[in-house]
Amino acid sequence: MALAELGNAPAGQRRSQRKSVGLPRFTAGCEVSTMADAVNLTIVQFQPKKGDYKGNLLRFEQLFESLVNIDVRPDVIAFSETVLTGYFVEGGVRDVALPVTTFANDLNAAFRARCSGQVDVVAGFYELHENTYFNSALYVTLGGDEPVIAHVHRKVFLPTYGLFDEERFVEHGLGVRAFDTRWGRAAILICEDAWHAVTAVAAALDGAQIIFVPSASPARGAWPQPDEELRGPASMHRWERLARDRAEEHGVFVALIQLTGNEGGKAFPGGSVVTGPHGDVRVRAPLWEEASIAVTLDLGDITRARASSPLLADLRTMLPHMLRSIERAGERE
Repeated sequence: MALAELGNAPAGQRRSQRKSVGLPRFTAGCEVSTMADAVNLTIVQFQPKKGDYKGNLLRFEQLFESLVNIDVRPDVIAFSETVLTGYFVEGGVRDVALPVTTFANDLNAAFRARCSGQVDVVAGFYELHENTYFNSALYVTLGGDEPVIAHVHRKVFLPTYGLFDEERFVEHGLGVRAFDTRWGRAAILICEDAWHAVTAVAAALDGAQIIFVPSASPARGAWPQPDEELRGPASMHRWERLARDRAEEHGVFVALIQLTGNEGGKAFPGGSVVTGPHGDVRVRAPLWEEASIAVTLDLGDITRARASSPLLADLRTMLPHMLRSIERAGERE
């Protein structure tokens, strides 16, 4: 469904006033009373107006209303990297970066303005944390008096090639871990993080069932030949292959959520995708436009995939030996 259509959906019952919200509660991980059998996931390919945090947030009110007031309500709504500011703000990071508590409260207020109940959200943002700027993404449950933050991931691998110069403006995150949610266990990697195999290894070994990859990846490279399965620039081909490979190797779901639109002559083509634990594509978003795509993920597929291809179990067995090999390699001058 295109976002233009979502914004025109009939308005639900509006709240007469927004309730004030306090600081979100941090948890070591949301308690999971029972493991869910399936997860209803909606990925949103959004085109923000660069630098207009308040204006983009206002659009989220309509967007949330349209996404949750449907027959099959999503358990999780996943957005891209830097979704409410745009990516190429460069030195403007200091003007748009927010503490995670502020970002979570703003999302919660936007949700509660038109929606009831709860929903989990993955969203990327520029973060101000302990006097330092990061490219971050959070996993948060919205809908309560206070948002509940399950996890904040800070981008580990900062690209400094071609169009990219992130190290000038933000600091490196220092690790990857999985975390508990209301339905099971998840992990977040941001864009470049996913290009390094070790990050998905860490997430899968830590129990992640779904790896969310918020991304803001401009179009790069020549378009493929007409007989290719996929349309779009070469970079989108590489992204989809990467998402399929990471999912199949570890027997997990991978949700890649791309930004779309243009920023200063740089085009974000979209092409978001969700891949399954057999390396199969579950859904694809269109190119060059805003869209929301819903999919139900059967978590039992993870068990079946790992039974037929036990690569993750093999890795667990040999991990102590491989860690020694990595440590030895790291000591080489």
